[in-house]
Amino acid sequence: MQVIPAIDLLGREAVRLEQGDYARVTEYGAPTELAARFAAAGARWIHIVDLDGARAGLIRPVVVAALVHASAPASVQASGGVRSVADAETLVRAGASRVVVGTAAWTLLDELVAALGERLVVALDVRDGVVRTSGWTESALELDEAVARCVASGVPRLLCTAIDRDGTLDGPDLELVGRVVERSALPVLAAGGIRSEADVDALEDAGAEGAVVGRALLEGRLTLRS
Repeated sequence: MQVIPAIDLLGREAVRLEQGDYARVTEYGAPTELAARFAAAGARWIHIVDLDGARAGLIRPVVVAALVHASAPASVQASGGVRSVADAETLVRAGASRVVVGTAAWTLLDELVAALGERLVVALDVRDGVVRTSGWTESALELDEAVARCVASGVPRLLCTAIDRDGTLDGPDLELVGRVVERSALPVLAAGGIRSEADVDALEDAGAEGAVVGRALLEGRLTLRS
């Protein structure tokens, strides 16, 4: 069970949003410094979210490349703004070992699987049983339908985020994660609300492969597991 640090980017700053709300922002300084710190602490993966990209539908490969360099020897999974197979492939060329795709997944799923293979992670960003897209500002489809489509298309890995828990330290949505694990039988990374080692243990018991953690790591509430 891995703890994967999350670094969310807004402009040039590392930030955390509460429940995906761009008006509820806490700043945490230079993202490259955070990446280097997490890598030095033993992180094997670092999760990068370009919030500007997610909202605008634009990738920033130069920014991703800088964070890949700062994160070494940890691997980077990059997300935010991917709207095409070409976007995803550009982030791979920028050094990302995995690319997380949300919005574009529901129109390009088969193409993304064919192009990226094991490098693909599909984001299930969930609120009230519905997968959200475009920086969590729009509804896409019901969760069960999204999971079924991922399984049918051969998606290798999922990232399940409980939007209402994200950035709150209210604890993870274990029922949601367990549901996705059971219905997909795929490796599932879990995010949203994680606050402690006990939460990580509970997610492991629910079947999650790893926990993507932002605020709790940034505030020293838990430590990395290598």
